Amino acid sequence: MNIILAAALTALGLFGGVLLLLETGRRIGLRRIASDGADARAGMGTVDAAVFGLMGLLIAFTFSGAAARFDTRRQLVTEEANDIGTAWLRLDLLPAGAQPALRDSFRRYLDTRLEVYQKLPDLEAAKAALTRATALQGEIWTQAVAASREGPSQAAMLLLPALNQMFDITTTRTMAARIHQPLIIFVLLVALTLISALLAGHEMATAKARSWVHMVGFALAMAAAVYVIIDMEYPRLGLINIHSADQVLVDLRQSMQ
Repeated sequence: MNIILAAALTALGLFGGVLLLLETGRRIGLRRIASDGADARAGMGTVDAAVFGLMGLLIAFTFSGAAARFDTRRQLVTEEANDIGTAWLRLDLLPAGAQPALRDSFRRYLDTRLEVYQKLPDLEAAKAALTRATALQGEIWTQAVAASREGPSQAAMLLLPALNQMFDITTTRTMAARIHQPLIIFVLLVALTLISALLAGHEMATAKARSWVHMVGFALAMAAAVYVIIDMEYPRLGLINIHSADQVLVDLRQSMQ
């Protein structure tokens, strides 16, 4: 199932689940008040505060982690553009006759790198583009080594390390795209939200009538928070994305004339 569809369904289910448990908790509270009177809520405030505090901390840390990974992935796009741009400029150190073939390989390589992320969420197409990019890395390296032998010694000293860095950043970006919050964290977040809804509903039993504004507002806030966290965790698939960061690579490609 598509990650974002799963996130939307999770948020929708959580919204309904929170409303249901708020009402369930309220009815349980009403029964306890009817049987125990004023002592029905004695000593429960500490438990409620502990659960709500834990839920708040989990939301904060989960959101913070997703935001940090979002920023890292966006910064890596800029780093790759810088690495490719540096290597492109250092091609000027090679003999003039060796440059056209290498520059053509660079253009095809950058086109393929852009394609890797443009193909998402089609994982198979993205993997195929990544395989082609890896093959082009070998082609570029072979061409660069051969051309460096024909040129001045400083050409190899400056160009080859730049190429190595240009290739290494692809592995860094690939791994960054695969690192996500463990699934158990999201399960725990949903579970704590539902438990908190039950406790909140129990607390609302002291009121004479339901407050639909508070019930719907709480459900909506929790569902929206979970959705945003999941959406940010997968920035190539959802509404919160880093597609705009790719513009720096597109601009670089347009300059490779």
